[in-house]
Amino acid sequence: MAEEQDMVIVAGHIVVDPHRRERYLADCASVVQLARRTPGCLDFAISADQVDAGRVNIFERWESRTAVEAFRGDGPGDAHQDEILAASVAEYDIADVRSLT
Repeated sequence: MAEEQDMVIVAGHIVVDPHRRERYLADCASVVQLARRTPGCLDFAISADQVDAGRVNIFERWESRTAVEAFRGDGPGDAHQDEILAASVAEYDIADVRSLT
């Protein structure tokens, strides 16, 4: 019998140069589009923080760890990685979900 996998949430933020944040986000649009088309992706967003000019919020929701790993590959490309000044992003394994709507 196959092992059941929990949903995975990736959440946190990165910090980039405030003067380059809009360009960074524009460069991430193709990553967001690709992720949202990937099997097992339930939600994926990279967005500007409303109060911190250098902060970029990260939120991903995946059906399973297998789906995350299939999409993730080697992680961000060098161009995106070089723009990141600091990061606080974590993965969470979710065993149960309660809808609030």
